[in-house]
Amino acid sequence: MQLFIGGTCAGKRGVVRQRFDAPHWHSAHARDRLEAWPSVADTACLVLEGWERWIGERLAAEPDDDRLRQAMVRELDALRAWEAEQGGQAVLILLEMGRGIVPLGLENRRLRDLNGWLAQDTAARCERVWYVWNGLVKELSC
Repeated sequence: MQLFIGGTCAGKRGVVRQRFDAPHWHSAHARDRLEAWPSVADTACLVLEGWERWIGERLAAEPDDDRLRQAMVRELDALRAWEAEQGGQAVLILLEMGRGIVPLGLENRRLRDLNGWLAQDTAARCERVWYVWNGLVKELSC
């Protein structure tokens, strides 16, 4: 698994398009459901983006942040298992949202916290982690 993380409009999608040949995109921005990714996993490279939206959709239904975090971890582990079984490459694009003003509203703070935990959990499982800023890419050590 590889992780590309950076701020809004930092160039993450463009960098992924340049580095991977004909990936299949599974995106919350295209209204794809996170739990539906296995149905499209017959590809060599699967890109998943929009994690902040997938988390946001679950906030109201799950008041326990630890349970919500564990649900996201289960998805990450399922992606790793898919890679091992199918020989595919999972590429995750995450929005970095921890460098700004802390939101006042509880739900927005929960989203920010859960996204940060997801980034940590993802980085811990990835072979390579990339930070994208203004279209520039830097590999981070894991």
